[in-house]
Amino acid sequence: MLASIALRRRTAARANSGFTLIELLIVLMILGIALTLAMPSYRQWIQNTHIRNTAESVLHGMQRARAEAVSRNTTIAFNLTPGNGVFWSVTFLDDANNPVAIESRPSDEVPQSVKMTPHPIPVGSEMPPTTITYSNLGAIVPNSDGSTSITQIDVDSDALPAEDSRDLRIVVGVGGMVRMCDPNVISTSDPRHC
Repeated sequence: MLASIALRRRTAARANSGFTLIELLIVLMILGIALTLAMPSYRQWIQNTHIRNTAESVLHGMQRARAEAVSRNTTIAFNLTPGNGVFWSVTFLDDANNPVAIESRPSDEVPQSVKMTPHPIPVGSEMPPTTITYSNLGAIVPNSDGSTSITQIDVDSDALPAEDSRDLRIVVGVGGMVRMCDPNVISTSDPRHC
């Protein structure tokens, strides 16, 4: 009888003692293996999220420029200026021909790994297009500085292999409409197709 009571006391004392060192090490080892297996997928997901956020920001800016041109009944420019402290800006010219910003985004909003390629790609020493100007009717008009207008922007990440990167493209239609699409979608019936 006394042996039975002593055994119950030891069992109760052990049940209240918490984790053993071996149990804790096993849990940490399982977590380490799970994290090691999940890290590449997590890194890929983060980079693709950066691509999408950058493309959506540019799309928003271009749509905002077009909407402001119609609502203000004047020409409005969308300026893509990476590396200048400002990522993009929506501006109009005041009476003294000075640009006035309506909205802008800082350049630190875009991670260094995300690359944008505006089109048409220049030939020779010509600078790539950085501006698109909308009329009061929402149509594309020539830029005030005479530069070529942006027709599309490819957004990609150089931190991922091509097969893991989810590239996006912003396309400007003939009438000034702007949309985002996936250049890797082949099926013409898919709404993501460019």
